[in-house]
Amino acid sequence: MYAVIETGGKQYRVEEGQVIKIEKIDAQVGDEITFDKVLAVNSGDGLKVGTPLVKGAAATAKVVRQDKDKKIIVFKYKAKKNYRKKTGHRQPYTQVKIERIEA
Repeated sequence: MYAVIETGGKQYRVEEGQVIKIEKIDAQVGDEITFDKVLAVNSGDGLKVGTPLVKGAAATAKVVRQDKDKKIIVFKYKAKKNYRKKTGHRQPYTQVKIERIEA
């Protein structure tokens, strides 16, 4: 059984027991959160696709970790003008484990 959920402006295909990184949400480690924006659910009796959401469907997850991703380097320059700008960025994320999917 799997579902397609939406959180943080992105869509994720999730299964029970799967650990995923999502955009940072305001929750403590160990908290249980519910994703009610379910776009599609595939269970034993077939695929249910919502218009735009599947009614009554939800995915419950447990927060495993709050952390920052690896640093990426942003380097800007203009040729022949001696302009160089180097900055870094670390995107915060929340790691969650999908506990159950209800259709």
